[in-house]
Amino acid sequence: MQIIITGSLAFDQIMVFPGTFKENIMPERLHILSLSFLVDKLHKNFGGVAGNICYNLGMLGKNPICLSCLGEDGEDYEAFLAKNGVDTDYINIVDTDYTASFVVINDKVNCQIAGFYPGAMRNDVNLPLEQILDKDTDNFLVIAPTVPEAMGKYLQIAKARNIRYLFSPAQQIPSLSEATLIDGINHAEVIIGNDYEIALIEKKTGMSRENILEKVKVMITTFGEKGSVIEQKDKPKIEIGVAKPREIKDPTGAGDAYIAGFLSAYLDQKSLIECGQTAATAAVYALEEFGTTAHSFSLNLFENRFKENF
Repeated sequence: MQIIITGSLAFDQIMVFPGTFKENIMPERLHILSLSFLVDKLHKNFGGVAGNICYNLGMLGKNPICLSCLGEDGEDYEAFLAKNGVDTDYINIVDTDYTASFVVINDKVNCQIAGFYPGAMRNDVNLPLEQILDKDTDNFLVIAPTVPEAMGKYLQIAKARNIRYLFSPAQQIPSLSEATLIDGINHAEVIIGNDYEIALIEKKTGMSRENILEKVKVMITTFGEKGSVIEQKDKPKIEIGVAKPREIKDPTGAGDAYIAGFLSAYLDQKSLIECGQTAATAAVYALEEFGTTAHSFSLNLFENRFKENF
């Protein structure tokens, strides 16, 4: 089976503010908001949702295909992914721009303020998804956040070719049109988002959870430290607990690791309970390190961690 991951590749800069944003924001002065936070930690690493998902799938032995763009400064990132079990043949190097960049400040209660520069990611709409689809084997596609035009294009190709896909609109929900979101849901096999994202999808599309479950095979809602819920039409909800972290350093990238863990088990035709537990195990590794691709595990270590928790 070919697993094709679309979405962003980016350089991440993650800063940690030892206080809370709430203590420094005056709601009555939002119209003249001007804040600067003195951070005490800075971590730079490879990120972006496609890179994060691919990195975790690579460690899980799935050899995913990464379909995304890097900028003129992206050579080291491409080599990093290739070294960690990712097929990088379809990564496009755009030599007229920089790699997308994500800058985020986390406070001590894990609230975030972030900025994102798309850079080379703007060229994702030109990537040749049609050329990758193998007629002689099964294909499974992940449609994750990149520029809205590219996401819309991938949805149309998946629909036309009857390609199974997981839809994770996440950060791009506000930028995608109502029609594109509805189209993405109508033909998805799996849809995933945190509780805020799922609520935002419902509000923007006018679809209820029941409406969404009429369309998709599996719907996943994550709730951070409270775990996740996996739903199917006319079946009981499956509640998945969290794997116990040895230490929580940074929440960034845990959702992408969750997707990789779920997909790894799902495409191996495991039960949905085991899929969710595998997802939770993958997510906990990301929590324990600063950055989205700073953690690592072997398959043996992962299996042992899974058994410890579930």
